[in-house]
Amino acid sequence: MSQNDKKKGFIELGKFLSQFSEAENSINPDVLYNDLFFEDFENLIQLSQSHNGWYTPENVYFSIQSWAKALTEGNLDKWLSSYNFNEEKSKNVGLILAGNIPLVGFHDFLSVLISGNNVLIKTSSNDQFLLPFLSKYLIAIEPEFANKITFVEGKLENFDAVIATGSNNTARYFEYYFKNKPSIIRKNRNSVAVLNGDETKEQLIALGEDIFRYFGLGCRNVSKLFVPKGYSFNAFFEAIFEYQDIIHYEKYSNNYDYNKAVFLMSNFKLLDNGFLTIKEDNSYASPISSVFYEFYDSIENLQIRLLSESEQIQCIVSNNLVENSIDFGQTQKPNLWDYADNVDTISFLLTI
Repeated sequence: MSQNDKKKGFIELGKFLSQFSEAENSINPDVLYNDLFFEDFENLIQLSQSHNGWYTPENVYFSIQSWAKALTEGNLDKWLSSYNFNEEKSKNVGLILAGNIPLVGFHDFLSVLISGNNVLIKTSSNDQFLLPFLSKYLIAIEPEFANKITFVEGKLENFDAVIATGSNNTARYFEYYFKNKPSIIRKNRNSVAVLNGDETKEQLIALGEDIFRYFGLGCRNVSKLFVPKGYSFNAFFEAIFEYQDIIHYEKYSNNYDYNKAVFLMSNFKLLDNGFLTIKEDNSYASPISSVFYEFYDSIENLQIRLLSESEQIQCIVSNNLVENSIDFGQTQKPNLWDYADNVDTISFLLTI
């Protein structure tokens, strides 16, 4: 199977996904195999929340649209132009996927196949339907993918390398179990925002997207704010008020009530707007419906700290206050070349 055939398959998949959005599902007659897949995928999107209560149609559509925009010929060419692919024998790469947000493991799936390897996939119990469906579409476009994609229900076996995503606790198990195989083991990470009080209302509204998208369940969600001493949160609360409807989702509301009660019983000082609590805390990982904050004395010192603790951080949001930060509202819109944990997956796959 040529590199061009593999790329073509994913480009066609991107075109298929582009038909589905929260505003409207609209059939494009130029997209292949809509007669076989369009209606079933439309139904699957609507059923996703029954499979996983966090997978609201809004968030599933957001993920689908993100991948539709990523899987273009221009993006794929730009991403892959940095690598030298060869036609050596394919290796079997096992994927142990998380299920915190819709299609969270798709980039690894794409990377394994586009690099010429075979993929053995163990899905999360929280996300068992979307990726298998998209795999069927890929196989319809390029039948040779059928010999390169395997979904595993039991024990992962007969693999040459593995990419496993989980918590810090499961990572210890993965590191032991896969110690004799080339591996990428992903642990807990969180994202942060660095503010200085000069942010516009529009930037703070966009920061709300970084916080609330996927209910804050992703490693790219901002879970902590670094602010200067004396910082007033009034403008922040005013800007994010337009996300207030999130409290109407039962699972989020239950977490808000529970975590707020725990904080209050522990006599923690909180800021609260009725759908988000803000708590001063040194940790990076805040619970659902809460964001931690910490004061900094200087940007220079903060940058040194963030660099020293980079293994805990997925991405940093700021108005160009610190190096390698990204714009507000962009955390859940990574490019194909924005690798999780800054580990180049393609380079790893080309060396196994």
